[in-house]
Amino acid sequence: MGHLCKLIASVFIVFSLTGCVKKEILDDISLIEGIGFDYIDEKNILGTVVIPVYLPDEAPRNNIYSAKAEIKKSILQDIQQQTADPIVTGSLSVVLFSKKLTEKVGILPLVDPFQRDPGVGSGLYLAVVDGETKELLGGQYGVRGNATYISKLMEHNIKHEDLPKTNLQLFLADFYQEGKTPYIPQLKKIGKDKMKINGISLLKYGKIVDFIPSEEMFFFKLLVDKYSEGLHKVEIESGGEAAVRSIHSSHKYTLTKREPTEITIEIEVDGIINEFTGQELTPKKIHELQQQFREDIQKECLKLIQRFKDKEIDPVGFGHFVKTQTRNFDVKKWRENHYKDLVVKIKTDVKISESGVIE
Repeated sequence: MGHLCKLIASVFIVFSLTGCVKKEILDDISLIEGIGFDYIDEKNILGTVVIPVYLPDEAPRNNIYSAKAEIKKSILQDIQQQTADPIVTGSLSVVLFSKKLTEKVGILPLVDPFQRDPGVGSGLYLAVVDGETKELLGGQYGVRGNATYISKLMEHNIKHEDLPKTNLQLFLADFYQEGKTPYIPQLKKIGKDKMKINGISLLKYGKIVDFIPSEEMFFFKLLVDKYSEGLHKVEIESGGEAAVRSIHSSHKYTLTKREPTEITIEIEVDGIINEFTGQELTPKKIHELQQQFREDIQKECLKLIQRFKDKEIDPVGFGHFVKTQTRNFDVKKWRENHYKDLVVKIKTDVKISESGVIE
């Protein structure tokens, strides 16, 4: 009897608490899944939202709404006047900024409301668009809605390709972290139903200051993230090109000297050759491929690091790393003096095994 009373009391409490929560019926609200911002002038932007309409036995229809607003004011109020149901941001998965807007105004005034909105998840993807976000969001991509397509594109390229981990939480962590330059991917529309990640935008105080094209993203990811899967092509002088797949990588930073600061980066890469264009793939060829891959990594990574130093940006996070190794770290001195004199050495261990189709 005592157990029955406890059960009844528990059920009563649950229903009492449930009655205190604001209820929203999905059929009576408009769920925003994607939003984009385009530049109009120094004070005004054009905001565009994607609200999917789910139909039985059909792909969702992408309803697109746009409104002009001042940069520091929300566009949602104006867009709300165009929709029949209340707008909700709980399903928001992507926020896009046109390249022009990011260069002229910066994204910080627009990112701030999303970090304050309790309905927005920290896994939200941010991206720059080479072109207008309204045009990109107005395309037809896949069968699950445009915003879902973009978020899946990001997810796939993080897990299997050359895009380092990125989302709202990581962007804000890099922005507020002393000694680190934040970055987000850049998208480009390449057809009515196609888009691609064509590089990575590096941001300083919310504005684009540099751009890593797609052909350099592999080496950038080796420096800032790790591969669980991946692909890279290696060409050798004696003839032949190998597609190295299933790449696994890791890196380790060591502070090896002070005044001037010297950091050694150890990069380990494991991969499998499953395509080779050339003559017989002998052990000698595999050794040559490993050596060439090692040299490519050292050369391209050091080239990127030198470029970052010349532009006085630090997307790798050397400043943050040195700060963790230094008592009473002075970030001002680091930026003004020590970073430009930083010496970086790269040690690379590449292991490649033979497997798959040889052409």
